[in-house]
Amino acid sequence: MSDLSQPLPLASDSTGTKRKSTAGASSSKRAKTSQSDPFADTKNAIQMVLASPESFVLPSGDGEYRKLVVSIAQYAKSLEGSVAVAGNGGIAPPPDKTPEQVSAEAERIINQINRGISKLMAWKPSCKTGSAKFALDGVCTDPRVFGSVLGLNDSPNFKTKKYTKEEFENLVGEITKDVRYDRLYLTSGVNVRYDSGTGEFKISGSYGKPAH
Repeated sequence: MSDLSQPLPLASDSTGTKRKSTAGASSSKRAKTSQSDPFADTKNAIQMVLASPESFVLPSGDGEYRKLVVSIAQYAKSLEGSVAVAGNGGIAPPPDKTPEQVSAEAERIINQINRGISKLMAWKPSCKTGSAKFALDGVCTDPRVFGSVLGLNDSPNFKTKKYTKEEFENLVGEITKDVRYDRLYLTSGVNVRYDSGTGEFKISGSYGKPAH
């Protein structure tokens, strides 16, 4: 019994004259197709099954049969991925990350936030009253990672949230800036906005000299 990956012989026509076989001419084409398309043999098998649903030949032996079923399952899975990409405007969804990968990426974003806000804390007259403003823009395309930045176990379920100074610094560390003869600190609650569709975030608040 033959494997489904081999083409079935073409049937004779009604006049009894056999059609000329093109196996030799097409074998090199099939070989080239197999190299560029990992599912070429699977597609051929599916076409033969659909062309002769009542008479196609099953592969011989459990090993060959199992191999065919696995290849069809893999092909179906690849089609699911193609449909998902097409439905997402051609943008593939982010691959699953391990908890360690999420944690590592979150730590990188946390460091960027801490350093970014500190760089924005320039001295200005309003620092004397602790009312100078900052606004940091950034991008984190994986909502799971940004959720980890905010101490969540999943993606943020909000677009805007306000944290107290203490809550925010518990997440990203104390934020200060040394200036001439003085040191600047966060002096208010911090607003966090996040767009899970684009990955853009904005963090804003006040800084300056702490009130005594």
